[in-house]
Amino acid sequence: MELRQLEYFVAVTEEAGFTRAAERLHVAQPGVSAQIRRLEHELGQPLFDRSGRTVTLTEAGATVLPYARAALAAVAAARQSVDELTGLLRGRVTLGVIEWIQALGLPDLLAAFHRDHPLVEITVTQDDTASLADALRAGRLDLAYLSLGADDPTGLRTQVVLEQDLVAAVPPGHPLAGGTEIKLAELAGLELLCLPTGTGLRALLDDACTTAGLRPRIAFEAGHPPVLAQLAAYGLGVAVLPESAARATDLHALPIVQPRLHGRVALAWRAEGPSGPAARALLTRARAAG
Repeated sequence: MELRQLEYFVAVTEEAGFTRAAERLHVAQPGVSAQIRRLEHELGQPLFDRSGRTVTLTEAGATVLPYARAALAAVAAARQSVDELTGLLRGRVTLGVIEWIQALGLPDLLAAFHRDHPLVEITVTQDDTASLADALRAGRLDLAYLSLGADDPTGLRTQVVLEQDLVAAVPPGHPLAGGTEIKLAELAGLELLCLPTGTGLRALLDDACTTAGLRPRIAFEAGHPPVLAQLAAYGLGVAVLPESAARATDLHALPIVQPRLHGRVALAWRAEGPSGPAARALLTRARAAG
């Protein structure tokens, strides 16, 4: 019996399938199946019921599962204790980011962390704020940068690392290009190019419009601010962007006022903190940089 077989067994159990387990383990699916078959042959019992659409544990599999998890935890604890003794950090960290994170200098942060801890594997996932917050709560991410609206996400701790206004961006020659600001009521009457529902800044816009009794006219949605900027440049509407994203374009940016829409980007993590030492080290580094 090999530790790798136990690791594959636990992954298939948690993912309820061989394909998803292989994706999580970054190995080919036939390799996972082969190792599970060898483990079953050694134990003399099938560990999974493969007859349904999802893979489920047999009675024997359910009996083996706690011992497999305990064995893997013991090995991880032994490795961690030796690493702490030698001052060596290893492991895997999963980091989530929103689309327009360039303003935070994240590459510099990760490069410096990698230089200090070259044995730590970092996986970066890009998604909208709602999805990243759900992944944090579920333990699929260790930490994430979220775009926040008026309210903080429930069940998470946050540290604001960037604050900026939401602006209306138009190309040169547009009737609004000579202005210095635009009222929310005026903006709501125009065709808007916006981030999709689920993003913090979209929530900020929607909540402000609801409070003011306005119904914005959304012509296009896109999750990537440069795409919104390109659509605005083609005259397809007024792009609603974070200030830093608008500054990176040739568009004319008008702060939205009455009310001013003030967005925040925050580093977020579970209230109990990341479980692994590598993730805790990156969180400490990120909080200090923020």
